[in-house]
Amino acid sequence: MKKLYPFLFFLVLLLFSRSISAFSEQSSAHQKNRLEEAVHKSIVTCYIQNGFYPESLDYLLSHYPVSYDEKRYIIHYQPVAANLMPDVTILERN
Repeated sequence: MKKLYPFLFFLVLLLFSRSISAFSEQSSAHQKNRLEEAVHKSIVTCYIQNGFYPESLDYLLSHYPVSYDEKRYIIHYQPVAANLMPDVTILERN
């Protein structure tokens, strides 16, 4: 019976570490989705208020309440035209 204790301890530790990893991945995906929603909402708000889409990411960040961790995410902002929604891609850094 005593020989099973180390095995059971290892099994519990393995299950615990897998659940922590899964929770971390879900949290990361949720944060990325919230950032995408905030950027999209700010872009649309700019268009509604001003009649044009933001010309750059810098304009968007300085005039609307969007903040993000630049060490964790990359936002690629490609304007198309003043009356066309820009192409926005958000990537998570490794």
